[in-house]
Amino acid sequence: MLRAISRITGEIDRILEGRTAGIWLYGSVAMDDYRPGWSDIDFAALTRGRITESQGERLLTLRQDMLKEEPGNPYYRSFEGIIADLDEYRSRSFSRLVYWGTSGQRITDRFAHDAFSLYELAECSYPVWGGSPWPFPAPGREELVRAVRDHYMAIRSFAAETDESLYSCGWLLDIARCIYTLRHNGVAAKTKAGTWALENHVFPDDAPLKRTLEIRRDPLAYKDREDVRSWLKGLGPTVQRYADVLEKELEEPGTDPKP
Repeated sequence: MLRAISRITGEIDRILEGRTAGIWLYGSVAMDDYRPGWSDIDFAALTRGRITESQGERLLTLRQDMLKEEPGNPYYRSFEGIIADLDEYRSRSFSRLVYWGTSGQRITDRFAHDAFSLYELAECSYPVWGGSPWPFPAPGREELVRAVRDHYMAIRSFAAETDESLYSCGWLLDIARCIYTLRHNGVAAKTKAGTWALENHVFPDDAPLKRTLEIRRDPLAYKDREDVRSWLKGLGPTVQRYADVLEKELEEPGTDPKP
């Protein structure tokens, strides 16, 4: 993984002709929670000066181009993030931004990190190019709560039914992380948030969360198991019961039980 990070960040700087202000890793990699077969390699790259059309086109397919050069390297496809001009990022008005996501990549003039990502960038990221800390402050309580509410609405809208993907049980970790955020005014890694929720008996039925954490710790060992796929496909009602706990937390924030 370290070699893939070094190569892809070096190529980004080469395409930008040395105008890279910085490249930061955040998310699971930076928070010591990266799990092959589940996690992404989240990054943000900021430039000194606008990205040209030619640079944008070369950056757009860079991860696929790197994978063609090294088809045996499993990490290039895991990179997700943005490449944007520093001043445009500050003003939140983009002439050209390169976005890499799970479902593909695009050149766009619209983008905004959510509050979870902004917190991780400000508090948990580390620079792999440029050496400087992330240049923007972490979001405050109000922004974090708003992000939790948005996530809650997404859970109600899109997780009533689940499929056989391992990400289906990831909804439970997302809910645990949202509750952790409400109680601690911060953002925890998914495994840490799930473990914290178990230790504090946040959910009445913790068996699904225990199983999720087992899968999270070694996703590749579970992804092809028939019993796991069947369990994941029927997890929708459980996700909604966990969302009920989050809903109550949004209405009446709780506190961690005293030891």
